[in-house]
Amino acid sequence: MIYWRLSNLYFWFFALLGGLLPYWSLYLEGQGFSYLQIATLMATIQLTKIVAPSVWGHLGDRTGQRVRLVRFGAVTGSLCFAGVFLEPGFYGLLLVMLAFTFFWNAILPLYEVITLRTLGRRKDRYGKVRLWGSVGFIGAVAGVGGVLELVPIRGLPWLLLPVFAGIVVSAFLIRSERGVRKPPAPSGSLRQILSHPAVVAFFLMNFLLQVSHGAYYTFFSIHLELYGYSKLAIGLLWSLGVLAEIGLFLVMHRLVRRFTVRQIALAALALTLIRWILIAELTAVLPVLIFAQLLHAASYGALHAVSVQYIQGYFGQHHHGQGQALYSGLTFGAGGAAGAWISGFLVEGISTSAAFWGGAVAMAVALAVSWRGLNPPPQAS
Repeated sequence: MIYWRLSNLYFWFFALLGGLLPYWSLYLEGQGFSYLQIATLMATIQLTKIVAPSVWGHLGDRTGQRVRLVRFGAVTGSLCFAGVFLEPGFYGLLLVMLAFTFFWNAILPLYEVITLRTLGRRKDRYGKVRLWGSVGFIGAVAGVGGVLELVPIRGLPWLLLPVFAGIVVSAFLIRSERGVRKPPAPSGSLRQILSHPAVVAFFLMNFLLQVSHGAYYTFFSIHLELYGYSKLAIGLLWSLGVLAEIGLFLVMHRLVRRFTVRQIALAALALTLIRWILIAELTAVLPVLIFAQLLHAASYGALHAVSVQYIQGYFGQHHHGQGQALYSGLTFGAGGAAGAWISGFLVEGISTSAAFWGGAVAMAVALAVSWRGLNPPPQAS
């Protein structure tokens, strides 16, 4: 029962991502927005992660009421998204997306803490819980892609409404916490953690990783459409990447027994660099494109699983929530937003392939930084 309750919200949260990431840029293109406007609107999904997780993570750490905050974020975020149906134009839609994502981006960092604390000593089951998020993503990508073969792309917001309902219902199925405040952490300890060279390297690695994903999350669907792939084929290719991610989560516990987290991180960074080069140059060759999508297991799955261990190891019990929020904000937030904007300029000025080459350059820098500064985290307390 606990396993089902924990998995349920992951399923619906990532199902919403499965409906947004592959198709939202196509929806915006259909609304007549320019590539730079599309990049800006897509960047809001990442941009609010810079502030929102830190705000909500701090509230969660101070009050202990993470479940209530998750419920508040689910309900309020869903209500804010309803502004899309007003078709408010670029600036109005920008405000709607900023409001919606500010509350929506509060959910996952808080829920990661809830999940890990609920699992307790059974943290090795995290991958099996988290993989249901990947299942939700695949189901939404395939389902929405299939429906969009039959209905116009402007109907996408309506297709997302059942997913929002699933998020809200799932949030209210989580067991409430007691809300007991923990004793304050020693003064200055968070600053000491953040100034540690290995922690700096960890955050810089993840920042560059998300910069490199800017072209993928913003223009991959448009890139595929330019090469003649249908919306269903685009959805299936997105799903293939997440299937590879699921496979990685299932075997991750074996990998960490055979290799250090540093070795896994460096290998995953190198494979991600190769992935962006293949997409930039060989999109028309379907077997190569399929292989590139299978590398999503490295570029997201392996590096996220490793990062969870880093956060636990370096930030410990007192600063776990803030560490998770900083990971989300500084990497997915700042890195993702910067990557979206940079890719927008590259696509507007050159081509979609140039944006993926930009991602490859970012990964080369990340690989150099990690080789020099990334060390295994201490044992999580």
